[in-house]
Amino acid sequence: MPPTSPARPPHPDPGADAVGRRVRALREERGMSLSTLARLAGVGKATLSGLENGTRNPTLETLYAITAQLGVPLAAVLSGPAATPTVRGTAVSAILLEVFEEADATYELYRMLITPGPEQLSPAHQPGVTEHVTVFAGVLRAGPVDAPLTATAGEHLRWTSDVPHVYAAVGDEEVAASLLLRYPRP
Repeated sequence: MPPTSPARPPHPDPGADAVGRRVRALREERGMSLSTLARLAGVGKATLSGLENGTRNPTLETLYAITAQLGVPLAAVLSGPAATPTVRGTAVSAILLEVFEEADATYELYRMLITPGPEQLSPAHQPGVTEHVTVFAGVLRAGPVDAPLTATAGEHLRWTSDVPHVYAAVGDEEVAASLLLRYPRP
């Protein structure tokens, strides 16, 4: 069976409105204009406006770029683990399972599927953020753009993700994995 990419829904996801409201509230709390956040995140102003108004489905790459500039974990704009929000990117589909809070960090745990074929380029997170991936099926190539790592089923990868990084399934098999992001507190 040929590899397929996750298709973007033709109409906004019902959760897109809640995500958009959270992005707008965080942007306004920081006194940022729409134009400033769009420029800093490297996304189009129309894209950001559509996201904030709930008329566009944001990709995982877009949400990471925006939350990095807002200085918050991805979970801050998602609707929470109880609703099992799914975010999709070029190659990755991720479901938020849990958010853990500790005195020195916030942790987000995701279940991920990486489709064979496309490579996903993820923007840099805030300084000090680390990603920890455990592969359950398939072969994964992931990590910093200039030094990606490879793991097979049963193996674990870790890197500091405050630089652009990639995710790609190696070969024709979909990759099933868990992702734990650690966001240090300032």
